[in-house]
Amino acid sequence: MKVKEEQEKKKGNLLQKTLMIGIFSLFGIIAIVLLISTILGFNIFEATKKYGQNIPIISAIFQEDQTKVIAAMEEQMLELEAEVKDREAFISQLEGQLENKDKDLKRSQLEKDRLDGEINELLAIKNDNKRAFKDIVKTYEAMSPKKAAPILAGMNEEDAIRILSEIKPNTLAGILEKMDPNVAAKYTNLLTASLENNQTANE
Repeated sequence: MKVKEEQEKKKGNLLQKTLMIGIFSLFGIIAIVLLISTILGFNIFEATKKYGQNIPIISAIFQEDQTKVIAAMEEQMLELEAEVKDREAFISQLEGQLENKDKDLKRSQLEKDRLDGEINELLAIKNDNKRAFKDIVKTYEAMSPKKAAPILAGMNEEDAIRILSEIKPNTLAGILEKMDPNVAAKYTNLLTASLENNQTANE
């Protein structure tokens, strides 16, 4: 009984050894074939793929892989196209905002130029009025008090006071002397009040 078990054990070991030798031999043959084909410039993997496409089952596997690859590439292309369109829309939006800002800036500049023109025009008118008023004052100073007194007395009080307040003191005294005493007193009081108001404003 013991001898029989030992014989079966030896047979099992022999079978395992034979199987292992066969497997290693197969790997060795495959390695040699791959080495020789590589040296000869023959790509065994490409050939396997080429001839495998003619076999229905293997061909179906290759076609399925190609379909998946193409589908994945198309999906990626669609995503890239969508991203490009989004970027183009964003750029267009920025360009529109920039254009609107440029328009606003130009409008603001035009408005500023218009206001500057109006201010310069008003300053010119004011300067002209000042020169004209000074000329008027000089005219009354050049006139004799006898002639100037009745003209100023016939003006409205505001214009008369404005002119009288700019006339030199000596000339002013001569004009007031030639006026009716009541009118001279009125203008004297108005001139005094105007002078006091100017002094208060300057303070």
